[in-house]
Amino acid sequence: MPEQTSFDRHELGEILRLYGRFVAAGIWRDYGISCLRERAVFSVFRHAAETPRYRIEKIPALRHKQGLYALFGPAGQLVKRGSTLRSVMAPLERKLLRALD
Repeated sequence: MPEQTSFDRHELGEILRLYGRFVAAGIWRDYGISCLRERAVFSVFRHAAETPRYRIEKIPALRHKQGLYALFGPAGQLVKRGSTLRSVMAPLERKLLRALD
């Protein structure tokens, strides 16, 4: 088992592209990355001194069961789980499109 789990360059690129679009829209302002033993977490914030708006997590132990990636909402509720990062981030894409309308 690896000492820590992390996002690879491709995964981070996808996440940061979406993050940049939210920043440009004035919705998100800060992010944090945590590389832990069992999971990697990308958290997005409206303000740095608050709890995360959303967390995108990579959990290798669930790869064959529920999917490698998960999206959690502001209250910690599971929003979406899946095997591809793009499908897990789809609810955020829809939210961005609604915000821009």
